[in-house]
Amino acid sequence: MADDQVVYPGGSASRAVVIGGGLAGLLAARVLADHAGSVTVVERDRYPDGPAYRKGVPQSRHTHIFLTGGQEALESLLPGALGELAAAGAKRLALPRDLLVHTQVGWQRRYHHERHSMLCCTRPLLDHVVRARILADPRIEVLQATDAVSLVGDARRVTGVRVRSRDGERGERELPAELVVDATGRGSRAPEWLRALGITSAPEEESDSGIAYATRAFRMPKPPLEDPNVGLYIQPQPDCPRGGGIIPVEDDQWLLTVYGTHGHHPDTAEESFLEFTTRLPDSFLHEVMRDAEPLSPIHGFQNTANRRRRYDRMEPSWAEGFVAIGDAACTFNPVYGQGMSVACLGAVALRRVLAEAGGLAPGVAAAARGAIAQAAESAWITATGADQPYIAMAGSGGGRPATRRGLAERFQGWYLTRLVAHAAVDRVVGAAFRDVAYLTAPPTRLFSPAVALRTVFLPYRPASSTPPLVVEPAG
Repeated sequence: MADDQVVYPGGSASRAVVIGGGLAGLLAARVLADHAGSVTVVERDRYPDGPAYRKGVPQSRHTHIFLTGGQEALESLLPGALGELAAAGAKRLALPRDLLVHTQVGWQRRYHHERHSMLCCTRPLLDHVVRARILADPRIEVLQATDAVSLVGDARRVTGVRVRSRDGERGERELPAELVVDATGRGSRAPEWLRALGITSAPEEESDSGIAYATRAFRMPKPPLEDPNVGLYIQPQPDCPRGGGIIPVEDDQWLLTVYGTHGHHPDTAEESFLEFTTRLPDSFLHEVMRDAEPLSPIHGFQNTANRRRRYDRMEPSWAEGFVAIGDAACTFNPVYGQGMSVACLGAVALRRVLAEAGGLAPGVAAAARGAIAQAAESAWITATGADQPYIAMAGSGGGRPATRRGLAERFQGWYLTRLVAHAAVDRVVGAAFRDVAYLTAPPTRLFSPAVALRTVFLPYRPASSTPPLVVEPAG
């Protein structure tokens, strides 16, 4: 097939290659299978037979959650997947009922409201369920233990991927494709590969709070409130930039994650890990952990910068045939638990673009790059906004200069500080806050008239200084 041949949907010759066989890559492959004659996933690891940790997912031992928006997106891509995860032991925490949250103004109220939830499980379980569903599709081929070496093509058009087997069975070879999707995560080499084709690097944006965190699995003889389906989260405060939380997952395990910014990083040493919980803004998490039985080593992680590569801002006529998705396009501070949900939302965006274009038609890559960036926008605004106080703290003693803010930014900071305080105690403001935080509404929801009036004019109502042990009635 000539490199300049246009392949329209429905033609059996159309090919797609996905680099990276994690969550984002497999979901992209699932979407592409409906529009390409063949889909090949290039994965550098060998998949385990069941739910197991693997080297290619460096954060897999840490806490992972699916936010409401991510759950809805996953279910639309793989109908029945949420039920399969629940049957395998994943826990669904209804919010705000099933999560005790200590905010900067005190304890958040708990009450019945079924709009939002967090799905909690280990990353290996999630990957296993998704992988089993997607790899059962005969239209999808996976090349395991295979490295992507470079992209093939020129500045105008990417026409494939050069790969090499990791076990030495085969040398380098080219996989031709009408569409190449980079799903290789935080460590993506796509910017380097595109430069080799003569393409100017996509603009990059970064917001780094310097947060580091550590996680350990536990058995809990006495779970919070004696309830196996209730989580606990202590938010950091300006004068105490340390936080932590514990959530239930499958097999009667609980994952404890603690974190802090510059000068307050948790220690992964055995003797000091739990001691870190004594230095949080509230002591309740430490009290809960007193009888906990460790089940795993302590795992640390420090690469927590928010970073997005603006492939959507590249010249549309460049790199036709190339798309990035998941962490390869936009990565978030993992503390906020957005990454998996945004990967699902990105796959939904890719599906929509392919459907509107009728498949792998000319121009589809540029359209997909824009749609995937838009799918991550709300999470980006939320994560970078939440990190700003830590960046400011770093500027006043953490070794990084504080950014001088204009009037508009100062007003926005004042407004959001009030909104977060009201969200802990006011049901209307709290509902709007969760709509945005759990990725079911854009940030403009926080500035709707009903929310803005309550945020600006309602006097502060003090939040409880003691954990809310009883759930309030609905209403």
